[in-house]
Amino acid sequence: MKPFPSPAPAVSAGTSFPVRATPNPSDAGPRSPKLLDRLTAALKARHYSPRTGVTYRHWVKRFLAFHHMRHPGEMGATEVNAFLTDLAVHERVSTSTQNQALSALLFLYRRVLGVDLGDLGEVIRARKPLRLPVVMTREEVRQILGHLGGDRWLMASLLYGAGLRLAECLTLRVQDIDFAASTILVRDGKGRRDRYVMLPRVLQKPLLIHLEKVRLIHQKDLADGWGRVVMPDALYRKFPGSPSDWRWQWVFPQERRWENLGTGEQGRHHVDPTILQKAVHDAVLASGMAKRVSCHTFRHSFATHLLEANHDIRTVQELLGHRSVRTTQIYTHVLNRGPSGVASPADLL
Repeated sequence: MKPFPSPAPAVSAGTSFPVRATPNPSDAGPRSPKLLDRLTAALKARHYSPRTGVTYRHWVKRFLAFHHMRHPGEMGATEVNAFLTDLAVHERVSTSTQNQALSALLFLYRRVLGVDLGDLGEVIRARKPLRLPVVMTREEVRQILGHLGGDRWLMASLLYGAGLRLAECLTLRVQDIDFAASTILVRDGKGRRDRYVMLPRVLQKPLLIHLEKVRLIHQKDLADGWGRVVMPDALYRKFPGSPSDWRWQWVFPQERRWENLGTGEQGRHHVDPTILQKAVHDAVLASGMAKRVSCHTFRHSFATHLLEANHDIRTVQELLGHRSVRTTQIYTHVLNRGPSGVASPADLL
């Protein structure tokens, strides 16, 4: 008996190949994965962050739409050049945005399609202006923190007191905080690099009180049959009990448990970034401050105030987790001993 013919393989939105109306019995074997599925698999295999995966998929979709959904295997350096040039000329994107799109397309061709694009030719680059970071004074930091309360105050205080990025603060685990050594271990920071930062003494007691509340929440979750968190990589396979271990719990868990409506499974993720972003935004409005302050402004202020206190720039570089000291040097442009440290001739009249 002849085997029943399998249906025609599905074609992804990113292909321009025709779909056969009649299945061919000779087409045996599993369906080939779609382009975006292959991209996602390649990103996960190389331990790229989920946010990077979302960003790369976005740019690949934009690239395909720009070229009317032609398959990238049919295109090359010329089409990539045209897309990047259009971003700079017509979309007027920033340099970082254009570089982000380029990185996504290079990953697609090199890691997914196995194609080296070679020389891209004369790509019109987006103009990169020198933007100085917005920095608050110490009094302005006190003013903003004064309009925050609870765990929002504690998170914002860590952003300023330890120079943490927003994501680094929200993804802290209980075991990352060493009260005896007054240090915080930042795991898997930008560029997948770990680093140690200081734990401000003024925050130790509030943080201990906060963790006791979190422990009670965790114990309640365990009593309800849950209390497990997502583990990095595949550690849960090597240590099956680690997802429910107190040491691996989030320092700042979300208020409500998420629920999988299909399986009924429940758990907690860390606080969503928008929670603190909105709280800081409201605090800035309440203070009447005219500066454009965001969560990242606390980190800028941390670095600037350390340099004002005559701390070594290499030390500040290590605390911030910068790969190059050139990135840290931008804060030397906004020190108080710059323009504000020079007497204006108008003041001498």
